[in-house]
This record gives sequence, C-alpha cells and structure tokens, in this order.
Amino acid sequence: MKKIIYTFLSFLFVFSYSSFTFAAKELSLGCFEGYAEQEWIDEFEAKYDAKVKVKYVGSVDELFALTQASKGEDFDLISIDTSLFPRYGGAGLIKPYDTSKLSNFSNLMPAFQDVKEVMIDGEMYGVSIAWGSLGLIYDVDVHGEIDSWDAMWDPANAGKMIVLDDTNNNIVNAAIYLGMDNPYNLNEAEMEQVKQKLIEQKNLVRTYYAGFDEGNQIFDGGGISLMFSMGEFQEKALQDMGHNVKYIIPKEGGIGWLDTWAMTTGADEDLAHAWVNFFIEKSTQELMNERYGYGTVTHESSGLDYADRLNWLQPAEDFEWRNRVWNEVKASN
Repeated sequence: MKKIIYTFLSFLFVFSYSSFTFAAKELSLGCFEGYAEQEWIDEFEAKYDAKVKVKYVGSVDELFALTQASKGEDFDLISIDTSLFPRYGGAGLIKPYDTSKLSNFSNLMPAFQDVKEVMIDGEMYGVSIAWGSLGLIYDVDVHGEIDSWDAMWDPANAGKMIVLDDTNNNIVNAAIYLGMDNPYNLNEAEMEQVKQKLIEQKNLVRTYYAGFDEGNQIFDGGGISLMFSMGEFQEKALQDMGHNVKYIIPKEGGIGWLDTWAMTTGADEDLAHAWVNFFIEKSTQELMNERYGYGTVTHESSGLDYADRLNWLQPAEDFEWRNRVWNEVKASN
C-alpha cells in the first residue's frame, strides 16, 4: 500500500511540475527595439525555465511578411499597433487572449484595458504595451528652431534628410501635412496628391532607412540633419551619441501609435501569456519609459505632452492600394 501511495504521489508531483513550468520550451518574439531588453529576458528565463528568442524588425511590412510566411508558426508574440489587427486577423495569423491568465491586467490604465481596435468578434486579440508617435528629429545646431513638416519638403535641405521606409506611415504623414480630413481613408484624388507630394520629397531624401538603429547610424555618419523618425527613442539614442537633436510633433500634427503584444496562431499560449503578464508589470513599464521614452500603459508618462496633436493609427481603407502607391513613389525618377 505504501508503495502504491508513493507512486501516486510521485505521479502527482511530476504532473504538477510539468503543468506549471515551461522546461525546455522557447518563447519566440517578433518585435521592434525596446520590447525585449536583455535583463527582462534573463529574468523571464530564470523564472520560467524557458528560452527567449528575439527577431528585431525594421518595419511593420517586414514583420507581417515574416509572420505570414510561416503562417504564424515562427513567432509566439508579435508587437503590432492597433491599426494592423484587421490585416493580421483577416489573414488568420493571430488568436485571442484569456485575460484570466493575466494577473497584471488590472495594472493597465482604464483607457488601455478597453481598446476597441484590438477586439475581434468580441474577443481580445492584443494587450497594450506602449504608445508614442512618429515625429520629426532635427539637428538644432544646423536648423535652430523648426515647427513644421515644411522642412522635409524644403529644397534647401536636399540630401540632408532621411525617411523611414514604411508604406502606411509615409502616406499618412503626407496626408496630415496636406491637411486632409482623414489620413487613413483617402479617395483617389487625395491619394494622387499624397503620391505626388511623396515623389517631390523623394528627390530631396538622401535615403530611406529600416529600423531604429539603421536610421541612427546613418544620421551619425554625417551630413544628415533631418529625420522622419520612428519615435521618441531615436532622439534619446542620438543624444547619447553626442548629437544636439530635438524631437517634435510639428504644428500640422503627427502619427500616434499604440503598440500591443499579439499572440500568433502557432503560439505556446502559456509562455505567451506569461511574457505579456510580465511586460505589464509597472517596473517593466518604468524601465521601458526611462530607457526609450515610450509612453507607459500602466501609469502616466512624464514629458509626453503632445497627444492632442496626434492622429492615432487606424486601419487603412486599402492597404494593398497603399503598398502599390508607396512602391511607385520609391520607383519614381
């Protein structure tokens, strides 16, 4: 009888241990810089006895292409903004969360607990993790004071500027600059105006860049004093590199983004929920804000006082149409 009891208890121990640990498993993240710091990875790996693999991407287009190519199998979690859920959901690449597995969900500020853009058929497909903007960075020593996107279309600045290589954000930003009512829902005449404006700018741009680091490396290489930036992080990084730069949202406005962790259809759900839960701890959010300047979702962020000038990302009227237009812009002479 004792042997039977011992065997049964041993079985229970093994079952319990395997149910609540993630031994020999791997969490794969597809994301932008700032969402997978090494100290977070080290802490997570130690806590859950799991490995974390990170693939940094340079644009939303690159991340979608990678996720689509593997039908959601290569990543467990991807960092995508709120405008992209119809695209990923329509392609069958993501699946919903079980919020009962997110003990830190209540840490989110109310505005980030109830985000309609991440809901599909009544289920939550994304958890808010950070917000910010895509503004203008300029060298103060070269330009003094700038308050308008005009600088990015000024022939005097030809060869001094770089622009992120991103379909939707360039079209939206040009539409904002042109004062269009809804930069996410353009008609044919408006899109033609945007296209011509971007072609006009292309003739002044030194190069397009992909990713935070590439943009900053090009800027640091010399001769560049203006950048259509991927966000606040680039200002902090360039300042750390010794550049006297300033990040602004010009008077015409700019793009605002809210990033989330979305869970792919091929995800290890337990590991994915564990990482997201870890990410919305206040201490994690504070480090992210301190290091990169991203807006936090668990508490107010100091210094980010331009939300009233932001056009928050929304789904575009026809992304494939936009992609064709952007390719035409880049191919123009």
